[in-house]
Amino acid sequence: MLDVVTAPRPDGSLYTLAPAVAHNALSSAEPLTGIEKDLSGTETSVGVNGDFFASTHGPPTGIVMANGALTSAPISSRSSAGISPTGLLTVAQVSFDGTWRGTGQRRELDLNDPPVSGHTTLYTPAWGAATPPETGVVEDVIQTLPPLLPNHVLTGAVTAQSGAGGTPIPPGGAVLVSRGAQAPYLSAEAPVGTTVEIRPTLTPDWSTQLAAVGGGPLLVSGGKAVFRTNEAFNDSVLNARSARSAIGQLRNGQILLVTVEGGGSDYSAGMTNYELAEAMVQLGAVTAMGLGSGTPAGMAFDGTLLTRPSTATEQPIADALLYSYTGVYAAPPSSDVISPNGDGVDDTETFSYKVVSPSQVSATLTGPTGTVITLAQDAEQPGVHTLTWNGQPATEGQWRFVVTGTDPQNRTTTAERDVLLDNTLGSLQVTPSGHLAARAKAVVIAAFQLSHPATVTATIETRTGVVLDTLFSKTLPAGAEAVPWNGRLWTGGLAFTGAYQVRVIASNSIGTTELIAPFVAHR
Repeated sequence: MLDVVTAPRPDGSLYTLAPAVAHNALSSAEPLTGIEKDLSGTETSVGVNGDFFASTHGPPTGIVMANGALTSAPISSRSSAGISPTGLLTVAQVSFDGTWRGTGQRRELDLNDPPVSGHTTLYTPAWGAATPPETGVVEDVIQTLPPLLPNHVLTGAVTAQSGAGGTPIPPGGAVLVSRGAQAPYLSAEAPVGTTVEIRPTLTPDWSTQLAAVGGGPLLVSGGKAVFRTNEAFNDSVLNARSARSAIGQLRNGQILLVTVEGGGSDYSAGMTNYELAEAMVQLGAVTAMGLGSGTPAGMAFDGTLLTRPSTATEQPIADALLYSYTGVYAAPPSSDVISPNGDGVDDTETFSYKVVSPSQVSATLTGPTGTVITLAQDAEQPGVHTLTWNGQPATEGQWRFVVTGTDPQNRTTTAERDVLLDNTLGSLQVTPSGHLAARAKAVVIAAFQLSHPATVTATIETRTGVVLDTLFSKTLPAGAEAVPWNGRLWTGGLAFTGAYQVRVIASNSIGTTELIAPFVAHR
């Protein structure tokens, strides 16, 4: 089972492609849907799981970069994906060389990593609220430090020094932590008042990239599937059929987000890494890279999971790769069909739209004859707004809901949804006799009303929509109809005791509409 999203080329404004970390902290983890919900007030996003991660609480194993600032370093033996300000996707193996310098020489520096003996690590607010709890360390608080732009020299003054872990990380600042043999150097060369120099260097130079995410391996290069990249992955990760996600770009610049479901499921076997590479080529990718695989792999839209997890529940992840939109968004209407015929089913329609910044909004409905109804014309605050329509004037046919929003940057965006106004079918009722018997003439009688002639199909189904018997399929005149079911399946066998439903579908020149009525039958 392959889930695919194709989206416009990111422009760095209305449309962006960037990683987002769980709970806004590299040291945390949460489900993909939770990451999207955390950001739902500022964007509408569709996304997939991001990088591989080391444990149930993160952090990602590779690069994380957003708005041009580096928060997690890449693994040079695996691929990283970079997104330029113009929306170009680049996949490359990128190395990190970090250094710090006080009054002495330059010394090696890790970035937002779990503690490693004998290493010095810079912790920024992207790590979390505080440095890891440790003993036998030297920690320097830098109250103010600019965002870590790759291949730039950054400076900040040491405002406090301590010998214990768990130091709060100041907003807009950082904390240097030295362990083992490196601790005396930090203590001696960066006491309080010292200006410390930080150099985060990426090779090749990715200082022009707007965002980047780790993962790997390279899947597609120059429009061709890559079989072997010699990246640092175990064969079991590459060759097992499992759930996987990937990011790719089409020749026209559009972005591909893909998740293959599978791994322990009976509906999808999953794919090997190379099978996913071939699938990306078939989808038109000229460049593509794999992301995290296995049980964390998934796809979601604005906080709703689109894929079926291969475990009982959605798994937490360290980071996600989100394609985000900041214009006006209209959700699908509450029903595809409105039928204001008074039968109590779909007599009204509810439209909803979302704006993520204060906006001047106009919402209209345009009917099949050109009639325009204004539903809203006002300044709206950020949030989800709903509108209800009673179907008047009741002109049958296709109606179009259009919502337009202009934000404080004077950017105007529009979203559209279609809905059919169709009174053809109404008042479906099922009268069960209650018992399935070999000689039953009618276990149930399904009665409905047609206001226009239509081609009608009536079926008996399970509650999940599996068709058990087709009662009839023919053209009927307007008027009342009643259809019996004798309790038998299409095979001729007698149905078992259980919960069923009648589905009636009516089609004519206006459109297609359907009604469903549940019932219970007993043998």
